[in-house]
Amino acid sequence: MSGAVNQREALLRLGASTAEAIAQVLEMFAPGEVERGEVSVLEGEGSPFASLEPGTVAAGVAYVDGVTGANVFLAPSGTARLLATKMGAGADVEDEAPLTELELSAVSEASNQMMAAAAGAVGVVLGQEIEISPPQTRVLQTAGEADELFGAAPYATATTFLVGGAPCRLVQLVPSAFVIRVGQAMNEFAGEEGAGAASGPGAPDGSGPRDVEETLRGITMRVWAELGRTRLPLSDTLTLPLGSVVELDRHADAPVDLYVNGLRFAEGILLVDDNGNWTIRLTGMESREPAALTT
Repeated sequence: MSGAVNQREALLRLGASTAEAIAQVLEMFAPGEVERGEVSVLEGEGSPFASLEPGTVAAGVAYVDGVTGANVFLAPSGTARLLATKMGAGADVEDEAPLTELELSAVSEASNQMMAAAAGAVGVVLGQEIEISPPQTRVLQTAGEADELFGAAPYATATTFLVGGAPCRLVQLVPSAFVIRVGQAMNEFAGEEGAGAASGPGAPDGSGPRDVEETLRGITMRVWAELGRTRLPLSDTLTLPLGSVVELDRHADAPVDLYVNGLRFAEGILLVDDNGNWTIRLTGMESREPAALTT
């Protein structure tokens, strides 16, 4: 990277990181059926929701740490119904029929997970935690309703997705502070790469590249372990009594998956110490390109 990072580069980096987090969550519900398009920077004075179709399901969170902006996932009614079906809550109705309460509940649950992943991705790129509002999921008829619900921001990006061949879209309303912070982080990283190359083993001062731990210090990431999965219709989950036993797709001694910000990072074995505390002993690392781990 040469020269200072411009606003467009910063916006594309932020948009790509957030879109990748959204794609990872969608992949959980529709394995092998998710395609992510390119990130585009929306320019001009028009509404970023100008192409919104009547009946679109919009799910979003707003930033509340002193800035104005939001992450908004937009799914036309057909895509929303397909997603609900993937979650076991699809209704046997005509395609043109309004979404049922059960379908909306399923889409809302998926959206909550997507917005949490998106917020985590933004925090990683900024190098700091960000505060967000509780997720909102609404059925919108006009772009004006979206503008009123999610507000505006100095910058905006959009990323298209296909879920089982059905289109949907992520719109990011980006505060100026975020663009400045991402640009600074990218410039700092480029500068460190250049300094590392210049001050390698043969450098006059004998110094080496900056320690990776020092570079990543202070960045908080969401980490969790997945014991197993199962699929249940949403109607069944709502009627599960306390004490119910739900069978997962793995046996008790099988390795568990370790996820970092929505990406499968490693696998390991669950262990319990004498005090009843759970720990994970890593047995294998997921093979990924370095760029995938930094999105």
